[in-house]
Amino acid sequence: MKVLDLECAQHHVFEGWFGSDDEFQSQLARGLIECPMCGDSTILKRLSAPRLNLGASRESSRDSSRESSREVAEPPKSSTAVVPAGAAGGASGSAAGAPSAVALQQAWMQAVRHVMANTEDVGNRFAEEARRIHYGEVEDRNIRGKASPKETEALIEEGIAVMPLAIPDALKEPLQ
Repeated sequence: MKVLDLECAQHHVFEGWFGSDDEFQSQLARGLIECPMCGDSTILKRLSAPRLNLGASRESSRDSSRESSREVAEPPKSSTAVVPAGAAGGASGSAAGAPSAVALQQAWMQAVRHVMANTEDVGNRFAEEARRIHYGEVEDRNIRGKASPKETEALIEEGIAVMPLAIPDALKEPLQ
C-alpha cells in the first residue's frame, strides 16, 4: 500500500492510499482523484517520507515514534477563526499566531463533517422546507440542500436565516 501526500491546484493538501504507483497514475489519468476540500481534479504528488518497517526487534522504538506522531497528527482542540486561505501564510507556517493553512483546512473539514452529521438533506426542496420551518408548518429541524442565488436572496428578504456552504461532492458520499 502506498500512502501519498497530494495537493490540488488550490493548494489543499490531503492524503491518498493506493495499491501501487501505477494504480495512482491510472486513477489520476482517468480523473478519479479529486480534492476532498474543493473537488478539483488537478492533482500533484508532493514529496513525502516513506514509512520503513525495520522489523520486530525495534518494536519499542516504533511504539514511541507512533505515539509522538499521533500527538502531531491530531487536529487542534481549540476553535479556529476562519480567515481567507491566502492570509494564513502558506501550508508550512503562519505569521503572528495566525492559524496555518493546514489548521484552517482541518477546521473547515471538521465543520463540514459536523454539518453533514447534524442536518437533514432536503435536496432541491431547500427553499420550500426552509419556509415551512420558518412559518411553523412543520417541526423545527436543521436542514441542508440546494437553492439558487435568487431563492437564497428571497429567503433572506423574508427574514429566514440561511448560510451558503459549498460542500465538495466527495464529502456527500461515504468514503471507499
